[in-house]
Amino acid sequence: MSLNLQTHTEHFTNPLYLESGRILEPYDITYETYGTLNEDKSNVVVICHALTGSHHAAGIYEGENKAGWWDGFIGPGKAVDTNKYFVICTNVIGSCFGSTGPMSNMYPHQEPYRYKFPVVSIKDMIKAQRILFDRLDIHSVEAIIGGSMGGMQALQFAINFPNFAKKVISMAATYATQPWAIAFNKVAGEAILKDPNFKNGYYDPQEIKENGLSGMAIGRMAGHISFLSHHSMAEKFGREYKRNDGLFELFGKFQVESYLEYNGNNFTKWFDPLAYLYITKAINIYDLARGYDSLEDALKNICSELHLIGFKSDMLFLSDEMKHIGDTLKSIGNSNHRYFEVDSDYGHDAFLVELNRFDYYVKEVLDGKE
Repeated sequence: MSLNLQTHTEHFTNPLYLESGRILEPYDITYETYGTLNEDKSNVVVICHALTGSHHAAGIYEGENKAGWWDGFIGPGKAVDTNKYFVICTNVIGSCFGSTGPMSNMYPHQEPYRYKFPVVSIKDMIKAQRILFDRLDIHSVEAIIGGSMGGMQALQFAINFPNFAKKVISMAATYATQPWAIAFNKVAGEAILKDPNFKNGYYDPQEIKENGLSGMAIGRMAGHISFLSHHSMAEKFGREYKRNDGLFELFGKFQVESYLEYNGNNFTKWFDPLAYLYITKAINIYDLARGYDSLEDALKNICSELHLIGFKSDMLFLSDEMKHIGDTLKSIGNSNHRYFEVDSDYGHDAFLVELNRFDYYVKEVLDGKE
């Protein structure tokens, strides 16, 4: 069967009341669907994306050759089987792929928000998604699945909308962003802000798309270091030198340096710098216990069957942080959860690239065999 990829944008005129006390109005949410919705709407699986992801999680657009960011995971016969499930992935508010973000026009003006855009939180992102699902007449789902910031959204769904999903699968996330991750985001943020071509946030987005932004490229390089691991870098690059560069040339490059440069420079042409600042802010302030007396108090809300997937060599969000959620649930008497650790040397990005190490587990969870 085909993937049945469809892309839509919904426009909302009712105000979205944010955690900060600010209001976003009006706003758009762009989303993608795969598979076919059954008659009683009981086969829905929600996919939540990470920092630089989007609603385009699977399949290939006509005229393009790059597949969606989790294409190996979603589709006919794959872990999230679109022959069985109707899959929805939305672009979060604050992002730059169709949903309302800092470079969207601020109604009723034809000028972008830029810094007038309100700070949004993970809680705000899932609240907006829940409003979208209500409009689609979807009031409960089979599962919510996400990795990294997507895993944060999945956990926040489980706490804020406890009866919405039967199963929640959160991977490579945490209960609250720790100083190590905030520090990497600080480097990226400062590099963007100090770049003269950023123009204090008043840049021309077309110029950035054409020429890139060197400060953002440097920030992305720092990010990439946190996404990989000591082992994966050694295996991928070793101490290989770039062909044609001399060892004793001052600006001669190791392969790892070329890789970071290529990824950093390429990234700046397709991701908006202000959106990057806003989304990293949402990640930095993420804390499941905010608004509660403690993490235990927050986790007491959870009714879904919860699956926590940690990755052994993840330096950004340690597997211990995922395990801590499981241990806390155990301490409050919640037995409807499981912690699963993936034995991977790849680092944080393993949830995107080493699918064969955990896709079978997700398939078993969805099939009710776990």
